[in-house]
Amino acid sequence: MLTGPMDYTPGGFGNSSREEFAARDVRPMVQGTRAHQLAMYAVYQSPFQMVSDSPEAYKDQPAFEFIRAAPANWDETRVLNGMPGEFITVARRRGTEWFLGAMTDWTARELDLPLSFLGAGKYRAEIYQDSGAAKNVAITKAEVDRSGHLTAKMAAGGGYAVRFVKM
Repeated sequence: MLTGPMDYTPGGFGNSSREEFAARDVRPMVQGTRAHQLAMYAVYQSPFQMVSDSPEAYKDQPAFEFIRAAPANWDETRVLNGMPGEFITVARRRGTEWFLGAMTDWTARELDLPLSFLGAGKYRAEIYQDSGAAKNVAITKAEVDRSGHLTAKMAAGGGYAVRFVKM
């Protein structure tokens, strides 16, 4: 994905841990947290973004707003950190907005994320992060600028997604 797009369908909201996962035809499950699924929209480059679940899976789900806002095409990409097969953090810009996605393998981890990639001025950060069970996402907002840092706390199989809107 660092050298070009691929065909992958993220966005499954039937999230489960590795231990809870069961393959099934009705209401299928996906391994990993919901924040992990959100982060895929920034980490993976796919010129035809879509969602993988049935429409009712997204009804009344506040975390769906990140998917709704994420563009399919980007003006700029920055890989902030990573180790193949273990974790990655990617920031992508479209116009004046940035989207950040961080994903981890089955090792819970905490990453310090400098925001030096942001342009000048203030941004509203809409943060989506793991919170307890695989389906739970904590959504917070903060005012940030390029001199700041965020801390991505990810559960095993987890993720962290942020939308930065220029103020």
